[in-house]
Amino acid sequence: MSNTTPEPIHAHRPRLSALAIWNMCVGFFGIQIGFGLQNANTSRIFQTLGAEVDTLAILWIAAPLTGLLVQPIIGHFSDRTWTRFGRRRPYFLVGAILTTLALIAMPNSPSLWFAAAMLWIMDASINITMEPFRAFVGDNLPEEQRTAGYAMQSFFIGAGAVFASVLPWLLSNVFGVVSTAEAGVAPLSVKIAFYVGAAGLFSAVLWTVLSTKEYSPEQIAAFERAKTGAVVADDTPEPPAKSVQGWLGSGLACGVVGLLALVLITLLNLEKELLILGGFLVGFGLLMIAVGMMQRRGIVNAATEILNDIFRMPQTMRGLAVVQFFSWFALFAMWIYTTAAVTRVHYGATDTTSAAYAAGADWVGVLFGVYNGVAALAAFTLPVIAKQIGRKATHAVMLLLGAAGLFGVFAIREPDLLWLPMIGVGFAWASIVSMPYAILSAAVPDRKMGVYMGVFNIFIVVPQLLAATVLGLILKSLFDGQAIWALVLGAVSFVLAAISALFVREQPLASPHANP
Repeated sequence: MSNTTPEPIHAHRPRLSALAIWNMCVGFFGIQIGFGLQNANTSRIFQTLGAEVDTLAILWIAAPLTGLLVQPIIGHFSDRTWTRFGRRRPYFLVGAILTTLALIAMPNSPSLWFAAAMLWIMDASINITMEPFRAFVGDNLPEEQRTAGYAMQSFFIGAGAVFASVLPWLLSNVFGVVSTAEAGVAPLSVKIAFYVGAAGLFSAVLWTVLSTKEYSPEQIAAFERAKTGAVVADDTPEPPAKSVQGWLGSGLACGVVGLLALVLITLLNLEKELLILGGFLVGFGLLMIAVGMMQRRGIVNAATEILNDIFRMPQTMRGLAVVQFFSWFALFAMWIYTTAAVTRVHYGATDTTSAAYAAGADWVGVLFGVYNGVAALAAFTLPVIAKQIGRKATHAVMLLLGAAGLFGVFAIREPDLLWLPMIGVGFAWASIVSMPYAILSAAVPDRKMGVYMGVFNIFIVVPQLLAATVLGLILKSLFDGQAIWALVLGAVSFVLAAISALFVREQPLASPHANP
């Protein structure tokens, strides 16, 4: 594909070649390198700069909150962008440049506050780049090819995660780069890993920017008209999702519930992390009140339109939201507690300075590499299976494999065999980052592909916040603080996600058409 806009306006999107789909998704390899380096090394950098262990969660809260704010906003504006460089690609490039600079600066942070600020900037920049990539597939591919398109993204996500995971180890153990440093300084191996990651991210995103094209707003409108029989222009006002009284009443109710939660958490001396949930409810309530007041005055802006779009989301998206909630709750249970679970149960270590704990933690890193590697390969099987049994049934099966994987970590006591359940987790991960988006892309208006892909991220962030705030309390209250039970809860959550997937009201796939 060239990066020029095609002249003819087709009634349907032409089918694209495998090479064109590959080029569209290469950028996700770089994005995942950035995410992988951030996830694996940020806590290490924070601790190097003097952060206490019990403050890490607060420092990390930047990641989900940034995505919650940035993705719907970027989606909204990218839907309405058209330049000679395209619609989504300007966001790819700007986000990649900012992320590259943040990756270079992060391991050179002179102080903890600087590192925390870099995490916010890095995560915001990655989200600026990543969000339009989801809409990019929906923009460019006909419906019958979108499963393959999102599966290709899944492949690059897995491949990028594996590369990022092994990069510091390779530098230290293969190339002999020093992995220790004096207090307050990141090791040279970490610095070089971030520099290599920055180059890889920018190169991969630039590949996609230079090797792909985008359809103009007129062409997108023609595609939507062919699909629905009518098209609404981007600047045509839509009826609000709620009345003024509805916004004010809902906002007041949400804010009051949030305030009551804050008061109860404080009075009962509950876990301080729960304050985040109360604050989230208060903030969302205030936002709804603000939208109601603006709607009363006839003010239309990004905030009013995004919130109205949230409450106007299609039925298919509402069903997928439930699936996403349970899926990502399970994932965050795994990411947060696998190290603590494996080191204690499988290695008998609770002392974080012991050799046994170090061995267990290193093995968890290998296990995470296994499931990401499996996901990269499993991505190629998803379109084949979906063609036979349908997309939502395929997703349900993959989620059940993930449930079996998490329960397998609980059931297997031999550490050397823990890679086996990671195979199931890998299949689930491949499907989670591809199949819901393929289903969603067929259910939302083409002209709002970006904003709805961004709003969809809310159903990833909310379970992340919930897992981060309540799982610790559940484990302490019901399971004597034993982290292994978090993986059992994650398995149950995967099962609930699989059941929910079967009830999603999926849009029928558009009839394939010949390439004009």
